[in-house]
Formats: sequence, structure tokens, C-alpha cells
Amino acid sequence: MQRRQFLALCASSAGSVLLSRCGRGQTQTAPEPQVKRPKLHTSRNGVLELDLEASAREINLGDETVDLLAYNGQIPGPRLEAKLGDTVRIRFQNNLPDPTNLHYHGLHIPPTGNADNVFLSVGSGEQVTYEFSIPQTHSGGLAYYHPHLHGYVADQILGGLGGIFVVRGPLDEIPEIQAAEEIFLFLKDFVVEQDRPMMGRMAGREGDLVTVNGQVNPSFSIPAGGLARLRLVNASNARFYRLALEKHPFYLIATDGHPLSVPVEMSELLLSPGERAEVLVRGEQEPGEYRLLDLPYSRGQMGMMGGMMGQNRRRPGMMGREHMGPGMMHQNDQDSPQTLATLSYSGQVEPQSLPQKLLPVDDLASPTTERKFALNHGMVPGQGMVFLINGKSFDPQRIDTEVALDTIEDWDISNTGVMDHPFHLHTNPFQVIARNGKPEPYQTWKDTVLIPTGETVRIRIPFKDYPGKTVYHCHILDHEELGMMGTIEMQA
Repeated sequence: MQRRQFLALCASSAGSVLLSRCGRGQTQTAPEPQVKRPKLHTSRNGVLELDLEASAREINLGDETVDLLAYNGQIPGPRLEAKLGDTVRIRFQNNLPDPTNLHYHGLHIPPTGNADNVFLSVGSGEQVTYEFSIPQTHSGGLAYYHPHLHGYVADQILGGLGGIFVVRGPLDEIPEIQAAEEIFLFLKDFVVEQDRPMMGRMAGREGDLVTVNGQVNPSFSIPAGGLARLRLVNASNARFYRLALEKHPFYLIATDGHPLSVPVEMSELLLSPGERAEVLVRGEQEPGEYRLLDLPYSRGQMGMMGGMMGQNRRRPGMMGREHMGPGMMHQNDQDSPQTLATLSYSGQVEPQSLPQKLLPVDDLASPTTERKFALNHGMVPGQGMVFLINGKSFDPQRIDTEVALDTIEDWDISNTGVMDHPFHLHTNPFQVIARNGKPEPYQTWKDTVLIPTGETVRIRIPFKDYPGKTVYHCHILDHEELGMMGTIEMQA
């Protein structure tokens, strides 16, 4: 068998397991010498231009070689950086055995044509040029590009496709932020061994190998007295990361690419799939090594429907919840924190101060329309288990929500199911107004918000600039594929 055929078999079709050890050695978890920086492509003279290829490749993860899907042969894909007003031109070549496309998660750009069009299909062997401009009014910030062709997206992201997209903006110009050591952390798990794949799909598949920038437990450093700016992306298919850094608080400065008005101190940070966050860390402890941990967290499990799913899957970093409903099986009592990366101090500088303020967060006017959305699951004849929004499974031929541009809407999103769901809206960011009727403790913009089971979250959305249709969905991507997605049309 030729090597090309071998790689194609290891990453064959949307319904199969994508990754394989293919006879390789055992995974090692020893720290890497330094956190890897993905290859960088920056704009020049107002244009960000590059060739981007999606293909099946052998990739080293730790001391193990596995067959993955990659952009330009890298895990993660190359980091793309643009400035406000830049033109972005990406010549995209699909060398996968299946169709695919590109979604620019977090960018406020047109959802039509060859911009952020999730309905565009790029066939195997085809090339498409994506071209769009970053608006001057964009907030800047941290975005994330990945495939988004319905029917293939979950397997392709689980297989390794994804990368960081940075828009430089006003937050980068704050002196304390400029002085901080910038560290990108792309959090991604991989399925190396998986049995009972259908149970994994319904629960949302999590990998047994967790990486940061494609490495197992890499190290990063800051000087004593200095600041680190950790720019975090949850690029996993279903895994939640409940992050804590030993003996170091986080100072949250941005969520989903949007700055806060002031830093917010917190002892831990929860990132659901698709969410991004930026935190500052102060080098104020004694020299030594400090672990970046993924703490236990349970997002619920599918042990219901008369025992249809069997017992819960176990994973590092999960624990039982007292409020789980009947039929849920508590199998995670022995789980413990997992080390993602290691921080150490290198050198010393004059103590750097935290910024006292960041950027103002605009107050939105009262909404002109209010809507309600219920997230749940059920059985559909001929389809089996599906995930639902307002009692409907996704139909690409149906428009679920029609909105008018230059209006503001409030959406109440309730989770009446037994699993947490991160809710993602394309194109237009929103503000989280309240949870269970209580105002949010701080104001910020987001594009992905966690709706825990049994809770209701109110978001306020200004629909601006771009007519056309796009989608909203659960960002546990197996749930999206199994129906938890709707189509929205913005009308001029």
C-alpha cells in the first residue's frame, strides 16, 4: 500500500474514527522544553495573503506519531495576524478525501460569498480563494478558524483542523499589555483510542490525549516581576477546560476577542468549546515550576432514555454534580486535575504593574424584539437520537430565525436537557445580560456562551452591517451535527 493510500485510510470518512496509532509507540507526558509557537503569517501593506492546505498528515504529538488532519501540515495550523482595515486573501486547497470549508469564528465579516460562508462547500481536490476585509470598527482580538461544513465539521475538527486568527487592535496598544510576554495556548484533545464511537458522539467525543499547541505538557516562562499575557483558545470538539495556575491568580482582560473595561481577578477560568479568553499572570511568586491545571468538571452525560447510553464515559478533569437528574450515573469520583503546561521563571525585571483600566464596553439600547430558545434532545423516527433547538432538528433548507439589520434583540436561551451546551452565534457578537434572571457581574462582548443544564441565559444582540444567512448552534460539535443548530437570516 502506498503512503498516500495509508494516510487516506487513517483519516477516511466523516462517519469513522479519524485517528490511529498505526503501530506507533506509547505516549509520553514529559514536559517539552518550550511552548511551541505556530508558524506566523502577518499582513503586509494592508494585505494578509497566504496559501492554506488541508490534508491528512503524520504528526508528532509528544513522543507518538499519529495520523491527523492538518492545515499546512501543522498542529495547530499557522497563526494568522491582520490589522483593522486589512484585506485577507487565503488561497485554500482541500486535499482531504471529503469536502470541507473555512469558518472564521469570532470575526465580524460577511456570512456570504467567499468570506465566512458556512454553506460553501469545497470539494476534495478543489481550491477556493477566500477574500474579505477586517472592518475598521472591529474590536480586534482573538479569533479561531476551523472547518464548518455540516456533516463533516465534528470529525474534521476532532481530527486536528484549526488555527488562531489574531486581529491587532486597541487592546494591544495599552502600555502594560504591550510590556507583557504574549503566549498563545491552543487547547486541543485528540482521540487516539476510542471504542463505542456512537456513545461518544451523543455525549460529545473527548480525546484521550490532551495537548497545548500540539505538545504534551509544554513549558513556558516569564521573568520574575514580569507579566504574561495568556491568549487561550478552546479548540476541542467537546472538552471543557476548567483552568487554574498554581499559586497565580488570573486577571481576565478579554473574552472571545473582546476587551473588558477593567481586569477581573479570578482563581480559575472555565472555557467551553469555541470560547477564547485572555488573562494576565504576574510573576510574583518564588522561582520554581507551577502547573497550569485542568480541574475536574462535569458537563453532564447521556445516561438516560431507559439506559440507552449505558454508563458514563470517564475522562480526566470531570467530577459528578449533585444536581444531575435521574438516570445519571456517577462514575467520575476518582478523577483528578490534569497538567496541561508548566510555568517557570526565567530572569528578572522591574515589577510590572497591571493596567488599571482597559477599554470601555458600550451599553446597548433596549431591545426591539425578544425571543426564546430551548436546547434539548429527543428521538426522531428514522433518525434516532437528535439534539434540538425549540423542538426542531437542523434542516439546511429551513430558515429558523429572521431578523432585521440595525435592530437589537434579546434572546432567552434555556437548557432543558441533561448536558451543558455552549451556544455560538456567527457573525454578530452579543452581550450576556443575565443568568437565571440575575445580572452578569461584569460587562463584556461574546460570541459563545455556556448554557448549563437547567439554566437560562439572556443575551442582547445588535445585528449590524451584513445581510445574508448564517447559523447558531451548540459548539459541542457532535451535538451540532446531531441537530442542535438553526439558520438565521439577516435582512436589510
